[in-house]
Amino acid sequence: MGVEGKDRAKVLEAGAAALANQLGVAVQRLRKSYGLSLADLSTQSGVAKSIISQIERNETNPTLTTIWRLAHALDVSIQSMLEGGEDGPFIEHLSRGATPIFVSDDGLCRLAVTGWLKTVDWLQWYDFQADPGGVLESTAHARGSVECLSVLEGELEVDVGGAVETVRAGETLRYRCDRPHRIRNREDKLAHATMVNILKAAMID
Repeated sequence: MGVEGKDRAKVLEAGAAALANQLGVAVQRLRKSYGLSLADLSTQSGVAKSIISQIERNETNPTLTTIWRLAHALDVSIQSMLEGGEDGPFIEHLSRGATPIFVSDDGLCRLAVTGWLKTVDWLQWYDFQADPGGVLESTAHARGSVECLSVLEGELEVDVGGAVETVRAGETLRYRCDRPHRIRNREDKLAHATMVNILKAAMID
């Protein structure tokens, strides 16, 4: 048997209050589990710090847009936010066909994007393969950026602003990449490496 009139309004009001409280608890728990301050979460989500504080204290009813922004910043679904934020372990499985691959101008080098696209502004990592004679030309990254090249098979020659080094299987070369740089496979067999770019200048201060 349903409820009508004032009784129905009371039920809806109570349900909304419970949902808002549940959301506030979820936001605060997730924020603290990531070690984020209110200011950090505000910056990452675009939601004002005062609004986040009010949500956590159950003093406001946020819009769906606000909930979406917070869920995106905290890496959970909107549904899990509304259910209390009890998400399971984060697992993202990309098929071979879903992994972006960039090809060098000469068509002989391939960069498979194995890193998380959400970190692309400050941290990038790739699976790199170069056929014999392949050359990957790169322009300068932001000042202070560092590239780490770990060779798994074969060997590669790295030229950074005229300074040339050779890195072989089992070795890692780290270098500032805030100037034009080139990776070349001078061997007659495939070269295979992992590449990590750290784009925050503060990392090498």
